[in-house]
Amino acid sequence: MASGDLERGAKNRGNNSNFPSFYVETAEKQWTSWLIPMFVVANIAVFIVVMYVNDCPKRSFGSERSCVAKFLGRFSFQPLKENPLFGPSSATLEKMGALEWNKVVHGDQGWRLITCMWLHAGVIHVLANMLSLVFIGIRLEQQFGFVRVGLIYLVSGFGGSILSSLFIQRNISVGASGALFGLLGAMLSELLTNWTIYSNKIAALLTLVVIIAINLAVGILPHVDNFAHIGGFFTGFLLGFVLLLRPQFGWVESRQFLADARVKSKHKAYQYMFLMAAAVLIIAGFTLGLVMLFKGENGNDHCSWCHYLSCVPTSKWNCENR
Repeated sequence: MASGDLERGAKNRGNNSNFPSFYVETAEKQWTSWLIPMFVVANIAVFIVVMYVNDCPKRSFGSERSCVAKFLGRFSFQPLKENPLFGPSSATLEKMGALEWNKVVHGDQGWRLITCMWLHAGVIHVLANMLSLVFIGIRLEQQFGFVRVGLIYLVSGFGGSILSSLFIQRNISVGASGALFGLLGAMLSELLTNWTIYSNKIAALLTLVVIIAINLAVGILPHVDNFAHIGGFFTGFLLGFVLLLRPQFGWVESRQFLADARVKSKHKAYQYMFLMAAAVLIIAGFTLGLVMLFKGENGNDHCSWCHYLSCVPTSKWNCENR
């Protein structure tokens, strides 16, 4: 994107589909996934609407040749020098609800904290995010149902938007990656809090940690909003402790035997401890973040090194205007 844009890039996380092999099956209900496919359809539909509104040939003031794939008419893309992801202009994204700090704080447009997660910077951006959503989200929805997974997705996206607004105040930001990282964080906390029902625990943990580390490392590239990734990840991580509890290993089977049922409880004590601690941190984090945001605070004033979490300058690129 142009230097004025930030897209919440997300890599294809198809490797996450390996995780069911680590799981010890129980008699719990398996859900049919329909919400995640609906989210995918909604994101693609919104992108098509954005491209319709963008209308590159009309807004290029007669220089139709500068548009990419101009045979698409008003759906053609902005010049690659302006948007290398094959998408709309920054002005169109901002018009359609991109996250922009000044408008959120001083323009009474807090709704941008939500709408931005349904917008994408280009074809490459939306395809990468939707493939990731399919690989991560369908597996989770099948195991935990649409209510819990839908809540994690939406609340994580909101949390990512808050952290992004606190630290990125000169550029716009769009993308579902905060919500996607929330699902990834929930996978990690689900593994930790339901530790007893997994086989090959260490292998599962190491695999997931490597996937998370690689995807967060991508966020240090310029024009990628890693604060949205980080905010979404930690929101989903905490929500996983609250929403994704499973009965401890053997509890489902023990219900069939009255004597065992008296001895074995449904959840372990540490699961309840994680739940309570996570609930407190979620409430405190959202309260603090929203208060700081609408007071006009700049997170960089309270953390002089945090800007390196979203962009590390090198000889190949700089991190100006971050």
